[in-house]
Amino acid sequence: MSHAHTNRLIHETSPYLLQHAHNPVDWFTWGPEAFAKARTENKPVLLSIGYSACHWCHVMEHESFENARIAALMNEHFVSIKVDREERPDLDHIYQSVVQLLSGQGGWPLTMFLTPEQEPFYGGTYFPPEERYGRAGFPRVLTSVAEAYHRRPDDISKSIQQIRDGLAKLSTLEATPGDLSPDLLTNAARTLGQNFDMVHGGFGTQPKFPNPSNVACLLRYWHASGNENFLHMAKLALRKMASGGIYDHLGGGFHRYSVDDRWLVPHFEMMLYDNAQLLPLYLHMYQITHETFYADVARETLTYLLREMRHPEGGFYATQDADSEGEEGKFFAWTKPEVDGLLGDAARLFARYYDVTSAGNWEHGKNILHLTVSMEQLAKMFNQPQDEVAASITAGKATLFAVREQRIKPFRDEKILTSWNGLLLSGLALAANVLGDASALHAVHDTIAFIQRHMWRDGLLLSVYKDGQAKLNGYLDDYAFLAAALLDAFEATFELAYFAFAQQLAQTMLAEFWDEAQGGFFFTGTQHETLIERSKSVYDQAIPSGTSVATTTLLRLYHYTGTAAYLQHAEQVLRLLRRHLEQQPFGVGSLISTLDFSLHKPQEIVVIGALGAADTQALLQAIHQRYIPNKILIQIDPQRLTTTLEALPLLRDVLAGKSQVDGKATVYVCHNFACSLPMTEPEALTALLARHTA
Repeated sequence: MSHAHTNRLIHETSPYLLQHAHNPVDWFTWGPEAFAKARTENKPVLLSIGYSACHWCHVMEHESFENARIAALMNEHFVSIKVDREERPDLDHIYQSVVQLLSGQGGWPLTMFLTPEQEPFYGGTYFPPEERYGRAGFPRVLTSVAEAYHRRPDDISKSIQQIRDGLAKLSTLEATPGDLSPDLLTNAARTLGQNFDMVHGGFGTQPKFPNPSNVACLLRYWHASGNENFLHMAKLALRKMASGGIYDHLGGGFHRYSVDDRWLVPHFEMMLYDNAQLLPLYLHMYQITHETFYADVARETLTYLLREMRHPEGGFYATQDADSEGEEGKFFAWTKPEVDGLLGDAARLFARYYDVTSAGNWEHGKNILHLTVSMEQLAKMFNQPQDEVAASITAGKATLFAVREQRIKPFRDEKILTSWNGLLLSGLALAANVLGDASALHAVHDTIAFIQRHMWRDGLLLSVYKDGQAKLNGYLDDYAFLAAALLDAFEATFELAYFAFAQQLAQTMLAEFWDEAQGGFFFTGTQHETLIERSKSVYDQAIPSGTSVATTTLLRLYHYTGTAAYLQHAEQVLRLLRRHLEQQPFGVGSLISTLDFSLHKPQEIVVIGALGAADTQALLQAIHQRYIPNKILIQIDPQRLTTTLEALPLLRDVLAGKSQVDGKATVYVCHNFACSLPMTEPEALTALLARHTA
């Protein structure tokens, strides 16, 4: 296929950048060439940041970047740089903070105007091609910014200084007076509760995001306090999401967010990181309630991930688009005639269950499948046995899924990100434990091997892999999420190599990212290119903050090894961020969970027995069926006791004088170096663990 235009982006591996390779815009990638040209020609830089699954990024490309007249304005007045935020979260962190300082809100596409020295002076998000939605038209923005840059340099300098001051303030962390006490957890839980939607579940109104870190906080606070209200909130959020259109009822998995407050109409993109975080939440709710609804959602989400997002060698792809054939949601929506024609006599039952109507529950007479009644209610409505109704619904789902598989699927961004794979590895390890799913365990092994083979080079992590090429120095999130995942993989497999790799990553993380002057973690390492700000990742975004995950990982490693430096660094972070925990808990949900781990200390659960033995597996299964948010778990083969304790020295004190009872697999549950009596029966262990749950 011939194209009228081809620019530099044609040489990139990022699908998002390649999508813009035939724009008439003279795009550059971020790098010295672009800024040298800007300096030589005395032009400002137009920085555009987005990602391949972003609907409004596609809209702005079609409306403006494919428009020859607008492209001509860009080429005449600016040096234009296109960035994939998933490849360069460092740039997105900085310039997203700037647009939030300027306007109070951010998002993608991010449109930022810089000097040739990378200094931002104006920006926004989506700009339409002409004035609408209360937004200035992009051509007018371009001409106004270019004019201001050349004719009002004093105004530009003033704006730059104000932005610099704001960025510096955001990156400065100072310890505040006060203890790190359980009162902080209580205050945080109450704040989350005040923002909770008690009708539809979740937080706030539309658009409504899953907020997995904050739902996890509700569960932790319920566990610590015994206050059932917080368990009810978490249950309501998870059930409503999985009942709504944000969940794919045919193929499993969750869309990015809901445009309404009822979870009905999603923004149809599907992100690896959302599903990676929601998978363990549904598994935790199953551990708490033992209701099959939550296990089924977890299984279906796992099935989606393994079917649609897995690289053949291991590792998981980043995203699936919101659009197919140029239309948002086309792949997922149904008309009633389609359903009637496919299901025949069973269509009436199916349509009532999933709210499929002739008028449609979405636009243009289309329907988004979502649950309107329970299976029990449906059976009563149709006066049929519940098992027959359930079988009919299952068959109907299979029929529609098979037909849907013949449709043109949304575009899939097949780059592999270390950080997001780390998030998913933790969920996979939990699925292997809770569901006993062998495919999840295989994916754990394969993905770790993939990262070690392709993305671990000369003792450092790389961040992105695509088309056989790994590149870009790892960010804090890459190290923190992968180290946490390796500890989770260790507790699923008890392979000491995973524990050793986690420790190696933690040591590198401290060497590369720790701020020796103020404390806390920078987002970029010491070997990263120099940017206008070396930012720190404090607040949760769509993913947990790297700082909170790094801190929790250090605490976990301390409780395995007794290495004082791990504890000292972790406690310093919590002191530095005490103000955030107290004043802005909604934005630091993952850090609240870190504080919970720090204050309550983990239970140390040690199973002594051969891993493959039935009695050992029975004890481990009893553990995996309980929600225990703060624990470290280790299985020790009596034949390898010395080797294991050399790798985990703190357990030497815990296990002093302890051994198997009568040659049977034996478990000890310890807390603050006080241990239970030895147990060999799963029932006794279950009873003990139940007493530890408030």
